[in-house]
Amino acid sequence: MCGFMGTGKSSVGKRLAALIDYTFLDLDTEIEAEAGMSIPEIFSSQGEPAFRALESSMIERVACRTNCVIAAGGGAVVNPKNLQNLRRCGIIVTLTANVQTILSRVGTGDDRPMLRQGNRQERIRELMEKRKDAYAQADIIQDTTALNIDAVAHNLVERLRDFGFALDEKPS
Repeated sequence: MCGFMGTGKSSVGKRLAALIDYTFLDLDTEIEAEAGMSIPEIFSSQGEPAFRALESSMIERVACRTNCVIAAGGGAVVNPKNLQNLRRCGIIVTLTANVQTILSRVGTGDDRPMLRQGNRQERIRELMEKRKDAYAQADIIQDTTALNIDAVAHNLVERLRDFGFALDEKPS
């Protein structure tokens, strides 16, 4: 699962995994555990290139796990190798939302390294524009703007069935 920050990758990913009895893996959480520091700390102390290298290494190691919903970071699939590794063993889902929704979801804190400089709204627009071609390569694109987590997860179950997944959805 990929998409811009604030589109619901972690929340929806956890809910989807629970619905279909898969495990859930949040790449950012895994990277933080391995690095022994938070994503903002990695960006501050080592820079974005170091973070992206950690991200690519983690994707290479986990991409082919079975019965697993993987939430990739917002910029992960911009790297074609990461997209290829994720696609090799699964379906790529991109979650989207409009700029105003993303702004309201990410808040005003300093925990989003890619939004630390300049006007947050303009930075979101700029990053979304840069990443749109990568996000568009997904097998499934699901807008989350006006939907709650459960609605998005249930929609994804149905859309995954269209790809031939025999999913037994657990009751809510």
